[in-house]
Amino acid sequence: MKTLHQSPVDPNFVQNPYPIYDAARAHGDLVYWADYRMHAAVSHRAVQALLKDRRFGREVPAEMQRPGPAHLAPWLMVESHSLLEAEPPRHTRLRRLVMRAFTSRAIAALEPTIHDLSHKLIDAFPDASFDLLDTYCMQVPVVTICRLLGVPEEMSPELLRWSHDMVAMYQASRTRQTEDAAAASAKEFTDFLSSYVEKRRSDPRDDLITRLIAAEEDGEKLSRDELVATCILLLNAGHEATVHSLGNGLRTVLQQGVKADAFQPETIDATVEEILRFDPPLHMFTRYAYEEIDLFGHSFKRGDEVALLLGAANRDPQVWAEPHKFDPTRPILTNSSFGAGLHFCVGAPLARLEMRIALAALFERCPNLALSAEPEYSNSYHFHGLKRLMVQV
Repeated sequence: MKTLHQSPVDPNFVQNPYPIYDAARAHGDLVYWADYRMHAAVSHRAVQALLKDRRFGREVPAEMQRPGPAHLAPWLMVESHSLLEAEPPRHTRLRRLVMRAFTSRAIAALEPTIHDLSHKLIDAFPDASFDLLDTYCMQVPVVTICRLLGVPEEMSPELLRWSHDMVAMYQASRTRQTEDAAAASAKEFTDFLSSYVEKRRSDPRDDLITRLIAAEEDGEKLSRDELVATCILLLNAGHEATVHSLGNGLRTVLQQGVKADAFQPETIDATVEEILRFDPPLHMFTRYAYEEIDLFGHSFKRGDEVALLLGAANRDPQVWAEPHKFDPTRPILTNSSFGAGLHFCVGAPLARLEMRIALAALFERCPNLALSAEPEYSNSYHFHGLKRLMVQV
């Protein structure tokens, strides 16, 4: 098996990881990534198979679980109650309760408000060069999440800070300073939501927090800690992914001169899927093996951790012809950007809705939108997103 020596914080890799993925994939479905000390799935078939195989999961095997460091206690508390980190039967219960509140009808009801928000933000664009990432790509999802949860929109700066600090824990460039910031923000976020949940118990509204409080399955409800962790997950995972999806996609279409007809009602769905495939917001997810398993020429032992390289899977030439070509007219095929199987992203329908509306509004209102500086990715692997996106109208 090929051993891959590639630092995930190397600037050349961060800016363009796809040549490394190609080189790794040429050696088979799996490689050993020495820098992470784990095997990595690099082909579409391997990534999809491991995402769907119930013999692998997100939860650390019981015999490997250890108490975390005291300075990370607030962040670890949120993680311990997160749907993302759970496996059945706990995952089954949590997901059913969440889906009772996070319904397709609730998501569809947000369409008019996302449309109005997009146009309001465009109305405020300055005449000079400006950062579209901060001014538009970041605002659409965070304000939408505020409205969905029912928290005040003026809280969005705090929500953004808490979210950025907490998800930075997953970056290869993580430091003790990162950990301290994540713990502080996790405590502030938890304290705010705990207080807000209590308000909603006595003053229910037509919002997601109220519906999560009311959600019940076989006589069981979400505990306070589960409810808080779910709200944090919806913001952190949903917001970060949508911001990077929009930013990466706009970088691509502006660099390549994609025409406005790619954002019409009859073409926008294919364009969104090609954006998600071509340059996804998350490039790696990990799983633990729960038993001895022989797959793709390798024998996994219980407790082995494996990296699933979503960005590599999405450029597999066995699935997509000319995978490094951005082609919004491609027939839609399943990509790995939202995962698959048991942990398929709960917020995927909302992310797609936000992208459809925000992109269509932007190119309807700003057909001459152009880059004013070369975009640069932040050193945040295994997230993959821009530092800024400077444009002019």
